[in-house]
Amino acid sequence: MKPARLIDAHDEAHFGGKASKLAHSLKAGLPVPPGIALGTSHVEALAQSHKEALHHLREDFRALGGPCAVRSSAIGEDSEGASFAGQHLTLLNIRDPDEVAHAVLKVRSSAHTESARAYRRKQGLDETPRVAVVVQRMIEPHCAGVMFTRHPITGENQRVIEAAWGLGESVVAGLVVPDNYTLSADGKTLRRQIGTKDLALRSNPAGGTVEETVAEHLVEAACLHDKHLAQLHDLATKCEQHFGRGLDIEWAIAQDKLYLLQCRAMTRNR
Repeated sequence: MKPARLIDAHDEAHFGGKASKLAHSLKAGLPVPPGIALGTSHVEALAQSHKEALHHLREDFRALGGPCAVRSSAIGEDSEGASFAGQHLTLLNIRDPDEVAHAVLKVRSSAHTESARAYRRKQGLDETPRVAVVVQRMIEPHCAGVMFTRHPITGENQRVIEAAWGLGESVVAGLVVPDNYTLSADGKTLRRQIGTKDLALRSNPAGGTVEETVAEHLVEAACLHDKHLAQLHDLATKCEQHFGRGLDIEWAIAQDKLYLLQCRAMTRNR
């Protein structure tokens, strides 16, 4: 039993919505970091200590050539009606082949918590989760964040971007007040509000992440300049061409290159 290349993980019923959308993004030539996808049966085999499943996971992890993020791609996750935001674990900067199976099982366990089950009940989903997992090469970003391709409050045809220094989890977890940018449907900057970004999440050489104090001159400096905003608008346009209007995108910029980390439908109750 081998993991699939992320680009081949199209079957949403087996690999989940996150993996499926990343697979379609890679096929479309969008700038997604390389990775592998573990279907639900592979994750369950690891939970049963299946030696062949473990061996292939370790080998394919080594082939990715560096630290990885391990993310949930549960069946029904990242849909228009249910994002599962904050319910399922993401583990960053997994560096050792001996750690990756443990990380996958921790992600699996997070889908079995009472809060995750309660969320499933609220959404009218089967309480018994079917968990697939994405293992994706880590990006060490200069800055990162989220982008909504429609205004998340008004629904207007605008891009709303939030950005902070370092890994985008500082934005998602509310650890800083991020920069906030609003672009028109044709990419013009309508609003630029600079936040207070006094810490950054970075990869720890020993594994996991560490909070670093941001240099004073960068705390209230803009993360994104006009060329970056133009790149993000272009990415939003391309994603909407493939997945439709109203998307929630996670992105990162490393060495002046923009990467797409995740793309999902904006939840209806956002």
